[in-house]
Amino acid sequence: MESRKNLKKYNNRNNLYLIIIGIVLILAVVFGVVLYNHHVESQRQAREFATNHFNPNVSIYGVKVGNLTVAKATAKINRQANNIVTLEKGKVAIERDPSINTIDRQTVRDYFAKQHTTMPNKKNYEYYYTDLESANSKLTSVSRASVTYKVAGKSYKLKANELLNKVIFKQGTFSFINSENLTAKLNKIDQEVSTIHKSYQFKVPVKNKLNSKAITVKNESYGWGVNVKKAQKAVEEAFLKGTTSLNGEDYIYGLGYSTYGLGYNKSNHGIGNDYVVVSLKKQELWIVRKGKLAVHLNDVVTGTENGGKGNRTPTGVWYIQYKESPAVLRGRNNDGSKYASPVKYWMPFTLSGCGLHDASWRGDWSKKAYLRGGSHGCVNIKPGEIKHVWHNVVKHEAVIVYD
Repeated sequence: MESRKNLKKYNNRNNLYLIIIGIVLILAVVFGVVLYNHHVESQRQAREFATNHFNPNVSIYGVKVGNLTVAKATAKINRQANNIVTLEKGKVAIERDPSINTIDRQTVRDYFAKQHTTMPNKKNYEYYYTDLESANSKLTSVSRASVTYKVAGKSYKLKANELLNKVIFKQGTFSFINSENLTAKLNKIDQEVSTIHKSYQFKVPVKNKLNSKAITVKNESYGWGVNVKKAQKAVEEAFLKGTTSLNGEDYIYGLGYSTYGLGYNKSNHGIGNDYVVVSLKKQELWIVRKGKLAVHLNDVVTGTENGGKGNRTPTGVWYIQYKESPAVLRGRNNDGSKYASPVKYWMPFTLSGCGLHDASWRGDWSKKAYLRGGSHGCVNIKPGEIKHVWHNVVKHEAVIVYD
């Protein structure tokens, strides 16, 4: 009887254990399902997060953008990243200009695509502002640069650390700010070498002999000068590119009809061996070709000396602007009336309208005709002699007019 009771107790205890084990198993399964579902949901959320956010350890242009969206990363970079390089007083510095954006959203989106993974990872991603680093290296070189500027047989050493006030690299462009020292240096060079408006001794023909009389002449439209603006840009570019020498002939200018400098590197005070000489007092004209007297006219008529304001042929060194055949000369007489005079050959040498031409209407070719009955400023040449002049005159050659 007792053993029966014990057996019953044993069976009941075993049944309880089985129930407990069953409950534990059920709870374990339920908990496992919950954990699995949570894991699946966490992975889903992580994947979703990764599609819109940077990985945790990402830096762009020195700014940490981990776990940020493209929009927020763009805004943060534009608030914090350096974006300019300056060279000032010989020192190069990487700085930030808050007035400009450092990066655009598309560029940040491109960086996002490079680091994007299906699931976030802890790998480090570092994206550098290579243009800024390159500019920093470039301006460091510029601070030590020098250029030899060669012009008119002279050489000038131009040193960046002495002539550049400030250079800025911003938004992909180098800008030279307040380069007054460089401008002043080039202006000084221009004053030393320019031939425009310079006076000098020149030997003119007398009768049929060349180089017989020394006179003082002054370049008016003829000559050349340093185009400071163009030269300055070239020097600045040379500093940037590491060019060590510049030919000043590439950066000169002229006056009058042509803006190109004339007479550069020519002998004979820049006049060379081809030129025209006109004597107002003698009413003579000479044309020199290849250093030899080609034409000598003893009977030209120049602008009226005493008969009207502005009619006197201007003295100085000018140049043949162009040649035209035939042509019509237009202007106003002293009384205000207009004139239109057809000529066969026209060779102007001033912007005011003075030139060499035939004058079929002229009857007085005397030595005194110019005193009160001369031209409006031109050099009148007899129709029978003009063709010889035309064939010996060269475009851009000097025209020397003297008293």
